[in-house]
Amino acid sequence: MDINFENLLLLNMVPGLLPSHQYKLLKYFGTADKILKSSIQELRQVANISEELSAKIFATKETIDIKKELDLIEKHNVSIITIFDDTYPKILKSMPDPPLILYVKGKLLREDDNSIAIVGCRKASSYGKIIAEKFAGDLAVKGFTIVSGMARGIDTYAHRGCLAKNGRTIAVLGNGLVHCYPPESKNLMSEISENGAVISEFSMQTKPERFNFPRRNRIISGISLGIIVVEAPKSSGALITADFALEQGKEVFAIPGNINSENSIGPNNLIKNGAKLVENIEDIIEELRPILPLPLKEDKQTNSYLPILSQDEQKLYQNINSDPVHIDVLVRNCGFEISKTNYLLLNLEIKKIIQQIPGKLFIRT
Repeated sequence: MDINFENLLLLNMVPGLLPSHQYKLLKYFGTADKILKSSIQELRQVANISEELSAKIFATKETIDIKKELDLIEKHNVSIITIFDDTYPKILKSMPDPPLILYVKGKLLREDDNSIAIVGCRKASSYGKIIAEKFAGDLAVKGFTIVSGMARGIDTYAHRGCLAKNGRTIAVLGNGLVHCYPPESKNLMSEISENGAVISEFSMQTKPERFNFPRRNRIISGISLGIIVVEAPKSSGALITADFALEQGKEVFAIPGNINSENSIGPNNLIKNGAKLVENIEDIIEELRPILPLPLKEDKQTNSYLPILSQDEQKLYQNINSDPVHIDVLVRNCGFEISKTNYLLLNLEIKKIIQQIPGKLFIRT
């Protein structure tokens, strides 16, 4: 193992040392080796490097077990990409204070340059989950790599929608790759690493602490050409990601939502403030096409047509759209008896053009 490589890992593992600190130190001293050999007094000469941080850096080689870190990297089949490597994503390198180190489980490929992030809240509605899954799948078919944070809710459905269409997806974690967070996503994490990459800037044993996630969010936007916000209440981390995207000069897209839903506050406010309202992936492609690093794949799937519907089925179908609608509303709007409505709904479900979701609600597929 190259000693410079080990020194970069050590520098990245100093508690409280942010990327902005790392780059100030590297600019001043030139190499990680020189930083770690410097005295506390010498380290204090660098702007914003406090005495406390200087002491932690000075003690690094004594307090951090680099051998254990290297053993964990090997055990979990993780590769390391540094900011100085040719394989480091160019788009990420262009953001302010990019991660010095990327821990990667899986592979980052050239085709991932066409990446777009899909983010949203953990307590997603059925509508939000369906939209995240559909947009991710449709964009994957066109050749986009889908980026998200593997959190519960919108993130999970974005990854799943992409994987369902055999697309590439990248999960950015706010913890070390020893841990799977959330724990129930262990199988999803494995699937993503086999069909893309799970990445983190945090050392292997770092736990998923709350203060790590804003750093994670800046990478989600940093490695993407733009982000799509599906659902997000006022306090959602998805809005932090949107703020990072704006700071980084990235495109921000938002899915409009029901004005009575708390989950719609974030995307609707983003639209008010200039984010592009999107209703389908063509709205996104139109905006991103001039800046795409790579050509998109031709969609070789045949055009989909509605199956043959009876007059009554057509009438019912026309009253169902992307917003969940209750069966009582359908009975009232169509004028059918409840028994006939149930029969027609079953026919439309069998024809796979609508889907029932909890609460006697129906939505187009």
